[in-house]
Amino acid sequence: MYRELLYNAKRIFIILIISVCYISCSDSDKVEKEIDTIEVDLDVARFDREFAKAKPLDIPVLKKAYPYLFPAQYTDSVWVAKLQDSLQVELLSEVGATFSDFSEERDDLILLFKHIKYYFPDYVLPKVVTVTSDVRYNSRIIMTDSLLLIGLDNYLGPEHKFYENFPKYIAAGLDKQYLVSDVANAFAKQVVPKPKDRSFLAQMVYYGKELVAKDKLVPFITDAQKINYSEEQLAWAEANEEQIWRNFIESEYLYSTDTKLAQRFLDPAPFSKFGLELDNASPGRVGRFIGWQIVRAFMEKNGMTLQQMLPVSAEEIFKKSNYKPKK
Repeated sequence: MYRELLYNAKRIFIILIISVCYISCSDSDKVEKEIDTIEVDLDVARFDREFAKAKPLDIPVLKKAYPYLFPAQYTDSVWVAKLQDSLQVELLSEVGATFSDFSEERDDLILLFKHIKYYFPDYVLPKVVTVTSDVRYNSRIIMTDSLLLIGLDNYLGPEHKFYENFPKYIAAGLDKQYLVSDVANAFAKQVVPKPKDRSFLAQMVYYGKELVAKDKLVPFITDAQKINYSEEQLAWAEANEEQIWRNFIESEYLYSTDTKLAQRFLDPAPFSKFGLELDNASPGRVGRFIGWQIVRAFMEKNGMTLQQMLPVSAEEIFKKSNYKPKK
């Protein structure tokens, strides 16, 4: 009798889990179908190609078409010299070889902007302009209210000769697979409120909100691409989630305002700095990964929309998430 009751209870539990998953998947499919119907007319201008093919007499024409790319303090002679500079010529050539066709990236950007329009209907699409930035990877994406500049020379692949003197953890992110993720991140920074306090928890949740926004805005890319990890780095973070969390709790980091915690666990770095043997095996920014899981847990348990979640305080998100790391 007891075994029969236990068997039936297990069956009911499994059926409930399957039902929840089915409803969740059905809702997700419904949302994606609605998003697919949204019209997006994306204007992508390949300034990098136009400049690569330009002659000195074309500079006034380009200045008229792209005034925001030609600061007034520089005379035409500066741009003519740039056209003839051997390093610039090589840079433009390498970008042209990697991005001779931008159609795949354009399709991904259209998908991203469809999702943005779904969740933020009042958003006005920017004009997209591809440029070179002298490999200034910290400003590879510049997004304003009306303009999106994409520095394509920052996406030539981690082994490219232009990056050979960069730290490996920086070069690893300079790959076209992260391009649409970086654009989504630039948008997320516009809609995710800055943390109201300096605690480590508040900062983790801030980055967690950015990543959950990317869950919604770029569901067509991998989780590794969303956080700019390799698949191996993401697998490490997932396998060690409980150990990371235990370290944070036992070290009483959550409500600490020690600025060094950001350097150790949130900022780009070759690895995270626990002061343990596992350090060298870890990826950087594991605090962002944990923040992501906290906000994901909150969203699953509280049924909020993305817009409703964004202004919620880190403390409330943490308490209502009932976050427990996967073992």
